[in-house]
Amino acid sequence: MTDAEKLEVLRRSPLFEMLSGAELQALAELSRVRRFGAGDVVFREGDAGDALFVLAQGEVDVVVRTGPAEERTLASFGPPEAFGEMSLIDREDRSATVRAKTECVALQLGAENFTAFRKRSRDGFTLFLVNVARVLSSRLREVNRKLAGRP
Repeated sequence: MTDAEKLEVLRRSPLFEMLSGAELQALAELSRVRRFGAGDVVFREGDAGDALFVLAQGEVDVVVRTGPAEERTLASFGPPEAFGEMSLIDREDRSATVRAKTECVALQLGAENFTAFRKRSRDGFTLFLVNVARVLSSRLREVNRKLAGRP
């Protein structure tokens, strides 16, 4: 995947709205392309969280354990959704498992990438954090609607 293709993936992601072209380019250069086959685990519930992923292709399921051999699917994501951002923010272990539903291509940005980005662009990093808050708020509202039995 070229840097131009990475740039386009980031440009479409809600986590990177309002960032400048130069800021997106910096993140594209810092990102790593990861490929997953259908059924592959991207990360497991309880793992240390040190990166977020932005889907370029494919679909993933977010699942949690509900019993010794049982799990529940909380969400499914496709491009240009991002996942894994919570552990970057709160430094807690992963709260769910993410598994590739189909073959996937994702951009991986680790904690060290965001440290480097913060040093390059404090304003861009601030916008990224605002976008993370917006995405998490939207997801929480969706969970609230589901728990209340509303569509």
